[in-house]
Amino acid sequence: MRVVKEAEERKNEILDVAERLFGTKGFDNTSTSDILNEIGIARGTLYYHFKSKEDILDAMIDRMTGRLVERAAEIIKKKEIPVWQRLTIMMRALNVNEPIGQEIMEQVHKPQNALMHQKMQSRLLAAVNPLVSSLIEEGMREGICQTEYPEEVAEMTLLYTNTVFDDLIEYSKEEKDRKIKAFIYNLERLLRMERGSMEAAILPIFQNDGEPV
Repeated sequence: MRVVKEAEERKNEILDVAERLFGTKGFDNTSTSDILNEIGIARGTLYYHFKSKEDILDAMIDRMTGRLVERAAEIIKKKEIPVWQRLTIMMRALNVNEPIGQEIMEQVHKPQNALMHQKMQSRLLAAVNPLVSSLIEEGMREGICQTEYPEEVAEMTLLYTNTVFDDLIEYSKEEKDRKIKAFIYNLERLLRMERGSMEAAILPIFQNDGEPV
């Protein structure tokens, strides 16, 4: 058991250092030698855990995705916040905005890393979709929305917000405002809600970087 623990600790140490170097120097400008020199380990030790720099990036994606899912799950538990505010705060929390997260996402979005992008999207959908579905079902129990397809609506909501509200995509204020209003309008239609009924709960959160006013 001791060997397993030490191996896991070493793996996390490599990821921590690589994460910091990727975030400050960039993925392309960081070599495996930079990582080795920073930690002070032999090349064989690095390759025992990771086959390549891309393999390190893949593991970092797994770890970052896990953190995002944990963050989303914590928001769900805050029952003192109304359902639609929790939904919106959670969607905003899934956006990556720290430097290392931005660097990872820039790499993931490159054409040559399409498989990594697909893997991250698939894992996020699989882990977060049940959380969004549970919020929609909570809204249904409260009588504020209705749908026969809570899981499918959750999936469409996730896919739209994960793409359109990605912080790596730059929009003018007018473009962003229009996309936010379109998101609210279409979600209300999907959930058979009166037009404008979600706007008061959701719009301020988008305008205040993910926090309720």
